[in-house]
Amino acid sequence: MATAIEFNNISKLYRLGLVSSGTLSNDLKRWWQMNVLGKEDPFLKVGSVNDRSKAADSDYVWALKDIDFKVEQGDVVGIIGKNGAGKSTLLKLLSKVTGPTTGTIKARGRIGSLLEVGTGFHPELTGRENIYMNGAILGMSKQEINRKIDAIIDFSGCERYIDTPVKRYSSGMTVRLGFAVAAHLDPEILVVDEVLAVGDAEFQKKAIGKMQDVSQGEGRTVLFVSHNMASIRQLCISGVVLDKGSVKMMGTADECVNEYIGSNLSVLCSCADITDAHRNYEYTSRDIEFLSAKMLGDVNEMASNQPLEFEVKMRKNKPVDKATIEVMLNNQSDIRVGCYISDYLDLSKVKVGGEFVCRTVIEHHDLAKGKYGVGFNIGLKDVHVGLKDYDVVHNVLAFSVAYADVVKKDDFAFWPSYNGSIYFKGQSELV
Repeated sequence: MATAIEFNNISKLYRLGLVSSGTLSNDLKRWWQMNVLGKEDPFLKVGSVNDRSKAADSDYVWALKDIDFKVEQGDVVGIIGKNGAGKSTLLKLLSKVTGPTTGTIKARGRIGSLLEVGTGFHPELTGRENIYMNGAILGMSKQEINRKIDAIIDFSGCERYIDTPVKRYSSGMTVRLGFAVAAHLDPEILVVDEVLAVGDAEFQKKAIGKMQDVSQGEGRTVLFVSHNMASIRQLCISGVVLDKGSVKMMGTADECVNEYIGSNLSVLCSCADITDAHRNYEYTSRDIEFLSAKMLGDVNEMASNQPLEFEVKMRKNKPVDKATIEVMLNNQSDIRVGCYISDYLDLSKVKVGGEFVCRTVIEHHDLAKGKYGVGFNIGLKDVHVGLKDYDVVHNVLAFSVAYADVVKKDDFAFWPSYNGSIYFKGQSELV
């Protein structure tokens, strides 16, 4: 099968803080050496590893370092990694939004990119006008857009608002319209960054179906970045795991997801300071911010009938009178198996800038044998103001269920993964 994309020793170096070499003469020297003489950047320096959880020890950082792999035509590749691993940078290099510091990229065919919410959209123009403008940016002719505009509008589901300025659209509607344009570009290569998380469940299902049609039915190549491991498994054939700007693993989509999830849950964690590495969801206000979390009890040998107890420390950054806290449990495949949502917490007496601790107890979880990750969501759910997410974190804590009964230490005699993650308790009798 023909090769669609080749990444040949790709590296991307960024300077922290200042942009430029520091002086006008050095900027001119850099421009002359790179653009006229075709030589390497004369001011290229050795940078530090791209670990955003640590303080910088250099003015330069490698967002990507020595990326070298090929993508075959018709393959659907899932790009997996934590925030800051270099996923979006890789796609921006492929889409020619920016250029690599070293190395070359060879792509065969037209590239359709959907990198960020509302990329290429003008807020003052209507949805219809933005279709023409965004289509032109992506390389479509006016005649081509005229032929496909009805299909684009129908796919987006925004027909009622198509002649309304985009500034009045919700973020989900903007994503719908942007994806509809990119999907109907008929590109040989479709590049999709983590944007579908904004859309609703109906649109995500439609978008994934469209990408499957594009790849399987039409033999086109898809590069898909997502933190939703279920979508990666469903859509992708192969995968690439990035870690701190380097390729950690390549393989099938299932192998890469297992590696990524396994590395996150490999160390059972009863307490943790919360950092941005735990935050995969960008659309939060941080009016309230998670600081740390801990789990009471033995996280190595939990039982199905044993309570789950958590203490979460938070800081109130802005005036908030009430909020709900949600505890989210994911299994080893990063699939949600259940959650708990509290009643409203009274925060009116907590001062702005003050810290507070919330303790949550889940009496009966009835989880089957296996490892589980714990995430938290602090927000506001109100029929009058809608849903607000102040802060959302994933896989902060991890624990293992080993027994069915905490007192007898009864083991699970037979419980394969296809039975699911919830161990239902009940009774049966002959009647």
